[in-house]
Amino acid sequence: MLDRIKASLPSLAPAEQRVARLVLADPRAFASLPITELASRSHVSKPTVVRFCRSVGYDGLSDFKLKLAGSVSEGVPFIHRSVDADDKTGDVLVKVIDNTVAAFLKYRNDASPLAIEKATLALLAAYNTGKRIEFFGAGNSGIVAQDAQHKFFRLGINCIAYSDGHMQVMSASLLGPGDCVVVISNSGRTRDLMDACDIARKNGATTIVITATASPLAAAGHIHLAADHPEGYDRYSPMVSRLLHLMIIDILATCVALRIGPKLQPLLKEMKNNLRNKRYT
Repeated sequence: MLDRIKASLPSLAPAEQRVARLVLADPRAFASLPITELASRSHVSKPTVVRFCRSVGYDGLSDFKLKLAGSVSEGVPFIHRSVDADDKTGDVLVKVIDNTVAAFLKYRNDASPLAIEKATLALLAAYNTGKRIEFFGAGNSGIVAQDAQHKFFRLGINCIAYSDGHMQVMSASLLGPGDCVVVISNSGRTRDLMDACDIARKNGATTIVITATASPLAAAGHIHLAADHPEGYDRYSPMVSRLLHLMIIDILATCVALRIGPKLQPLLKEMKNNLRNKRYT
């Protein structure tokens, strides 16, 4: 919605442009303020505010504010706004959370259920035949790989995670047909991960890659789970990509657990009881 408003700026009348800039500058306020206040802040008349709403494709102010409020509640407004040096703590809180929620919603809309299904079946096949399941990642993606090992291990699935490049290459050299490796990288350009993925694939293992669409790693795997979220390094940028990758691992683990079925329940119950018994009262 905000992209459409921004794109329409050149075609709007000068007065309507002032209204558009108010929306882009503070969508939350625009969604909640009365028309008198909106007109005052934009330095235009109240009819101009209504004309702006109709110019960008809405029935009027009420319809526009309703759609805008819906977008705000889904965390969309701050996806294009970086954290600035002069932001107060409250601004940082809202921007970081809203950027994260917006990235999750974008993934929900763009994700391929077919690719996720293929990845689930590959992991399940390796589990059912007693083959190896491994997770590779570097840096922040190495943390995701460790989390993946934890999530799948608690499902009774023997697996291992590597974040060291040399260990990844050595382990990939030992993989074979029926084994499954999940390679995680935001940039998809880490040399060690690329090498390990190539070796695993040449040895006949199924390779699942979680990475950006246009990255070299995306073309190196059998199954690509696209996770597109650019990180900005010129100033502080929340590591939303790591959270996005963690969510994808959650989806895979949940899908695999559902496929394993009722026999998983006693195992989870026993594991939970054993962990609870080790807690201090």
